Amino acid sequence: MPTLTAAQKRAQARSDYDAFLAVCPSRRLLDRISDKWVALILAALGGDGPHRPGGDGVGEPRAMRYSELSRRLAGVSQKMLTQTLRSLERDGLVTRTVTPTVPVTVTYELTDLGLSLHDLMRGIKEWAEAHMDEVLDNREEYDGRVG
Repeated sequence: MPTLTAAQKRAQARSDYDAFLAVCPSRRLLDRISDKWVALILAALGGDGPHRPGGDGVGEPRAMRYSELSRRLAGVSQKMLTQTLRSLERDGLVTRTVTPTVPVTVTYELTDLGLSLHDLMRGIKEWAEAHMDEVLDNREEYDGRVG
């Protein structure tokens, strides 16, 4: 059996990824990107603004400071925001830039890989916002039958 180069091994692994298998590393990635804070951070950095009647709320992707993200994501703890940003940076979805000012300025922005995921996540976010009334009605109906 011939020895494979590192590039050949990576190519083989990519063709073998199957999220239905318990040992597949893509499961951990799916777990991470399905987190609500990941979706909201991607939306914020991707330029998705607050929902306003008559407007689509979609702007251009932009860099944001940590404090901006913290204010934008109501309810996120400092610990959770820091952990989530670190995991996104580790996965190559976000870049962290430190500017030596007084005080130091730290900004985060989406990489090309992050932008590609943001495009998908924007659709899920929009779907959730558009169908929330139906989901709430269904929950109420279900709870009335079961409860």
